[in-house]
Amino acid sequence: MSVQRLIPALSVVLAAIVLAGCGRPSTPDDQKANDSGGIGSAGRSTGIDAVTVEDAESPTDKHRVSPPANREIAAPNPSERAGRDTIGPEEETSPTSPPRPPRRTLADLLDGPADATDRWMENAATVKVDDARVAAAGVRRLDGRHLTLYTDFPSDEQTDSLPAVFDLAFPQWCEYFEVDPAEMRDWRLTGFLIRDRERFRRLGLLPDYLPPFQYAFCINTDFWIYQQPGEYYGRHLVLHEGTHCFMNRRFGACGPPWYMEGIAELLSTHRWADGRLTLNYVPRSADEVPMLGRVKLVKDAMAAGRTLHLEQVLALRPQAYLETEPYAWSWAAALFLDRHPRWGDAFRRMRKHALEPDLTERFVEAVDADWPGLEQQWRVFLADLEYGCDPAKMLIDPTRGKPIDPSGAMVEISAQRGWQNSGLRVERGKTYRLTASGRYQIADEPKIWWCEPNGVTIRYYRGRPLGMLLAAVLPSVEDSTIEPGPPEPIPVGLETTLTPKYAGTLLFKINESAGDWHDNRGGLKVEIGVEP
Repeated sequence: MSVQRLIPALSVVLAAIVLAGCGRPSTPDDQKANDSGGIGSAGRSTGIDAVTVEDAESPTDKHRVSPPANREIAAPNPSERAGRDTIGPEEETSPTSPPRPPRRTLADLLDGPADATDRWMENAATVKVDDARVAAAGVRRLDGRHLTLYTDFPSDEQTDSLPAVFDLAFPQWCEYFEVDPAEMRDWRLTGFLIRDRERFRRLGLLPDYLPPFQYAFCINTDFWIYQQPGEYYGRHLVLHEGTHCFMNRRFGACGPPWYMEGIAELLSTHRWADGRLTLNYVPRSADEVPMLGRVKLVKDAMAAGRTLHLEQVLALRPQAYLETEPYAWSWAAALFLDRHPRWGDAFRRMRKHALEPDLTERFVEAVDADWPGLEQQWRVFLADLEYGCDPAKMLIDPTRGKPIDPSGAMVEISAQRGWQNSGLRVERGKTYRLTASGRYQIADEPKIWWCEPNGVTIRYYRGRPLGMLLAAVLPSVEDSTIEPGPPEPIPVGLETTLTPKYAGTLLFKINESAGDWHDNRGGLKVEIGVEP
């Protein structure tokens, strides 16, 4: 095949993964479906249906991501790990130039996932700008310390502030990735924020060598973003592409698709107010992140029966990111892992191995025999996912409970957390009496809302009184007869009896959105007795 015939074919393949760096904005149909401020995918294919636990492949090495949830796990063979690093603490050399990725050929790009945006591209072309010519054509230049932005948008506060926003993001990227800012002091991007595509093409600012893309694209030190609806989403995409470029420059690559897009979504979800920028931000409401809708997309997918196991998220292929929903799943997975008290460090250390083709497999090996428990925590996290949530307070302690003494037991439950492990194990078919007492705060506006275990009936959450005490039984991860999923809430109130359908650890929490725990105070006591 001639080079001339290869170029169009290569462009098509590149287009399939280019959107993995673009964050996917909404469409008019999305906006109609989004009644809470986020984008949706109603009536459109999500691109996820083809990725199941049975047929999912690793996006990096085409081997099955393993181990899956709820299956027996064999410890990795130490001899298989010999001679290679694992994801763990290590000294990191600070390169003066991007780590050199493996040399790629046209055949490689056509044979597998293209990598024009997931790694630093040696000898890639850059756009040469004639400032006088583009200014005469109505394209403005905006300068910051780390970003020069060319745009045909009219001057306004939000557009003109983008270089300053980018500069405020730079130290936060350095802090998150543990990079000395001095190493990257000369790092600078050129961005093109585009309304009139033909104008940019005529000026050579939208070059023909780019593959076709719908919303945004980045390569090395250049990025292009088409006009987006709303101020927040345009700024989000600038930060999203900036994250990709930062990782490619510093680490030589961005890693497999789920990690690449999860990290970019994690760090571009932000708050911008009064000249202050906060990255890695969990928005308090959909109104804070108009047109983004990551929480809504995950919740809508779950309601439609499209809940993904964590294993399935890690196996998403580049082509899946032609749709919006995979970005939401990748963001949720990154948020879950980044804030995880046990596995957060291992997740963040993945950046050091971004060039390795088996990065996902390395992470799974690091988790090792704890994978079923991590998968179980993921399902609990998803069930409580809300705007304004604190992921660290949503994770359950999967420690197996101990048998209840015949004389009974008493536990204390906080009003500020999700499902809490009582440390007690209940048996299938036995009957237990649960008796609760205490007074706790569940809100402070317009004044303090006091609550007791029966809850308050002037407001309901998920069909039950706000603040009501709930119980659940968490099956052991070793019990393969029970389908993994979030705990099934059982109303307790002041008192109830419980006859479990299966054995497991007894959990408690109060009935309230995870996004509203921040103003709660106090807790309650629960006495557990074994009925004769």
